[in-house]
This record gives sequence, structure tokens and C-alpha cells, in this order.
Amino acid sequence: MRAQSKALLLIGDGMGDRPIAELGHRTPLEAAHTPCMDRLAREGECGLMDPIAPGIRAGSDTAHLALLGYDPYQVYTGRGPFEALGIGMEVRGGDVALRCNFSTVDENWRVIDRRAGRITQGTAELARAVNGVEIEGVQCFFKESVAHRGALLLRGEGLSARITDVDPHTEGEFVRECRPLDPQDEAAQRTARVVNAFVRLSYERLKEHPINRERVAQGLLPANIILPRGAGVAPHLEPFPQRHGVRAAAVVETGLIRGIARFVGMETRDAPGTTGGLDSDLMSMGHTLLQALQEYDFILCNVKAPDLCGHDGNPHQKVEVIERMDAMLRLVLESAEPNLYICLTADHSTPCSVRDHSGDPVPLVLWGPDLRGDEVQAFHERACMRGGLGRLRGSDLVPILTQLMGVQEKFGA
Repeated sequence: MRAQSKALLLIGDGMGDRPIAELGHRTPLEAAHTPCMDRLAREGECGLMDPIAPGIRAGSDTAHLALLGYDPYQVYTGRGPFEALGIGMEVRGGDVALRCNFSTVDENWRVIDRRAGRITQGTAELARAVNGVEIEGVQCFFKESVAHRGALLLRGEGLSARITDVDPHTEGEFVRECRPLDPQDEAAQRTARVVNAFVRLSYERLKEHPINRERVAQGLLPANIILPRGAGVAPHLEPFPQRHGVRAAAVVETGLIRGIARFVGMETRDAPGTTGGLDSDLMSMGHTLLQALQEYDFILCNVKAPDLCGHDGNPHQKVEVIERMDAMLRLVLESAEPNLYICLTADHSTPCSVRDHSGDPVPLVLWGPDLRGDEVQAFHERACMRGGLGRLRGSDLVPILTQLMGVQEKFGA
């Protein structure tokens, strides 16, 4: 069945928030000047969405799987494989992959900064220092991603992803020892030993690396260790285009979302100047979106910056990046074809007061031709609460969009 209309699923990563005293007890979305998002709300239908289920603190990986119609409880094995595939690593059956951070630790391995001062330069050279080592007969491939991120891929016999994280997930704590989830699982025991050995090797090779000596000389934090987490094996997923009968693509700026898109059979498009950071060129992303809409029926687009501000606890910067995202949306709307549906939402909330993902529902607006509309006049958490869509789950989005696009088969006679 050929699509009669097109759809854009636009995700403000971590855009949902809670009221903040320094913003006049408003959320960043309430405080931001967002004429285009507000236009969508006035002309479309609004609601709240639980990316997975009420109260569940969704990760970006599990949330995006749910938003694309895949049950994360059935298919999710860990974030690592998505990260690895998304940055161009070859992921084979039996490989165990882990997402990683370049981090800063002191001489006692207490974590000073999990993101090594949000390092942006020199990570390729640091990655080369540890890539390709062999530990207990296991090949260890490491590749840098954007900013402080990277991925570790383990290849060998008798490996298991059922291991704990090395990353303690917070500053001020010591690096954790990787352990098997089941102490009797020999494959997990072996994998944990290999991960621990790789972490030790990363510290030994990176602490005096010329890149880090130069960073210290400049007053910057050294990226002196690699901390893996989120071990997983590659899942088998029915391709999204085959499942829904659409030509589908993703415009992305991070390895994780690129990897998820590739796992579900979407083409991927990278916008020049997008970094996955706060300096990402969102107008370039908007132009890339318009180009993709000429070729494909269904487009997924993730904007990372709001999530970074939430993790940093910086509400004013979150307001600023939301306003930049609104400017990108204006560019899309100015050139949008009349058969385009836009769903604007977030994959989870990252409240500045929490500095991490929360289980709060996120605002959602659906905009396009022939919608019934509602009484909502602005796009933010409290306004969308009164919308006609009510409260949805992430798994509801693709059925809603595909029936509007005219590609969904009828259920029943």
C-alpha cells in the first residue's frame, strides 16, 4: 500500500521537565518563546504521553523502540549494540557490545567527571590507543562516537551480556567492578573479567597519553579512563518499512538513535554541523529534514540538546535550545507539503531538578490536515494535559500516524 500522506516524528530528547523556581515556577517549555510549537498546538490535537508506561523512567533506547512500535520488554537486550552499530561498527551474532564514556578519575579511581569535561577533540586518537587489543582470547574493538561517547565490542567464544556496569552513573563514586548477574554463569564471569581488564588497560594507556597531557596543560579534565555500561547483544527486529509499508528514514545526530534506526531498517541521514551537543546546527538539521521528506514517507528526527541541559541542571540553557528547536520547526513548516503530519513530543522527561530521566509524562501534539483539533493554545506540559488526545503510551504513536498516512490495514472485515 502506497502512503497517501507523509509523517514526521520529531523528538525533543529529554524535553519534558518540571516547574522550576528560577523560571517563575514554569517548565522550560512554558518559559520558552515557541511560536511554531504553539501553532501546532492551536491547529492540532494535544495530549500527554508515557513513552513506555506511567511512572517508568525510560531510557532513550527503550523509549525510541516503543515510539517506533517495538515492545522494549520483548526485544531490548541492552544499549550497547545500538550504540556500536550507530557509529559504524560491525556487529555480528554473538558479539557483546557496551556503550562507553571517556571519563575522568583520580588516582584512586574516584569519578571526577563522567564525561571528561564533555571532551570534543582528540577522542579518535585516544580510541586508537585501546582499539584492537585481545584479552583472554577475546577481541576488543573500541570506537569513539560524538563528544565523550564511544562503544566497546567484544568478539569471541563463550561471552554473555548478563553483566553489571562499570560506570557508577554519578560523580564522586568509585569505578565499579564488572560482575556477572549470575555468579554461576561461566560466560558472564569471563565477559566480566574481560571488561575489567579492558578498563584497567584503558586507564594505563590513557592517563599519560599526549592528548591528556595537553588537556591538563590547558586546564581541562583528562579523558583518562573508559567506563562501559549497557551490555547487550544485537536483537532481531522486523524492519519498520516492511512492517508498515512505508519508505522510512531517520535524521539523527547521535550514535544511539542512528543505531536504533539501522536496526529497524530505516535509512539514516546526517545533517552537516550536527554534533549531538549543545552547539549542534539545528537549522542544518531542518534543511536535511526537508530533503528527506522529498524521498521518504516516514521520518524520525531526534534533537539531543534539551536532554543535555536537563542532565546539567541548566534550565536557562534548556529554554534557549528549545527556542532553537522552534526555529528549526519554522523552517520545516514554511516548506511543508499539505499532506504532511507532524507529531512533536519527547522520548522522556529530563527535569533540571533531577538531572536524570524521570517517569513524568511528556507533552505531545499531532498536527496536519483533517484533524479534529481541541482547545489547547500552547505547547507545554500543563497545556497539553487538557488536550483531546488524552494520555497515550509511546506504542500508540505509530498506529495513529500510519492510519492518518493511509497505509494501515483494516483490522477486521
